[in-house]
Amino acid sequence: MRIIIAEDHPMFRSGVRGLLATTDDLEVVGEAADGEEAVRIAGELLPELVLMDIRMPGLNGIEATRLIRERYPRTEVLILSMHSDDQSVFTAMRAGAKGYVLKDADEEELLQSIRMVGSGRAVFGTGIAERMMQYFAAHAGSAGDGPSAVGGGGGNGADDGAGGRTGTDWRQLAASETFSGLTRREAEILARIASGDTNAQIAERLFISAKTVANHVSTILSKLQVLDRHEARKLVERSRPPERP
Repeated sequence: MRIIIAEDHPMFRSGVRGLLATTDDLEVVGEAADGEEAVRIAGELLPELVLMDIRMPGLNGIEATRLIRERYPRTEVLILSMHSDDQSVFTAMRAGAKGYVLKDADEEELLQSIRMVGSGRAVFGTGIAERMMQYFAAHAGSAGDGPSAVGGGGGNGADDGAGGRTGTDWRQLAASETFSGLTRREAEILARIASGDTNAQIAERLFISAKTVANHVSTILSKLQVLDRHEARKLVERSRPPERP
C-alpha cells in the first residue's frame, strides 16, 4: 500500500516512517509538513492512503482531508492525532476520513488500522470506538449528527448489550492500581471481557482481528496471574467500588 505521511513534527514523522519501513506491504511514497503540501503531493502521487495529522500550520488536516477526498476519491485518509475530543473526531469523519487513531496507539494498533482502512473498512482507535458507539446508540433514529450531545469525558460506561449488564469503563480499570500494569488496549479488552464479550465480539467492537484479541487476552491473563476469562471477570468485579445505597 502506497502511503503519504502528513505531519508537521519531523521526529514523529520519522518515527512513523521507520515503523512502516519494517513491513513488506506498506510503503511511504511521500511526506508533507502541512495541509497544503499534503493535498498537492496526494494529487501528484495518488497514494492509497494519507496518514493525516489535524493540527498543522496553514491548511489544517481537516480541510486537507476534505479536499483530498473531493479531488482524489480513491485515496483514503486515516487521521493520526493526539486530540481525542468529540469535535475533532466527528469533524474529521464528516470531512471524509475513513478512520481516527491516537498518536499514543501502540505499533500493532497503528499498523492494523492502516491495513484495515486500506481494505476499505472504517477504524477507530482505543477509546474512540467506544465513544462513537455511545453516541450512535444514544441517537439512533434521531435527526442530525455531530458531537453536540456526546459527553465530553467519555462517560462512565455504556450498556454493552451483554445480558443487560452495565459495561465496564476501561478508563476506570486503567486508573486502578490492580490493573496498572496493563496497556490502554489491554485495559479496553479486559473491560469487554468483564462485560461478557467473546473474542469475536471484542474484535468487531474494536475493529481489530480476533487473532489480535486472543493474543491480548493471553497477555492480560498472564499479567493478572489468573487462569481464565472467568477469573479475570471476578477480579474486575472485586476491584469495583461498592455501590452507594
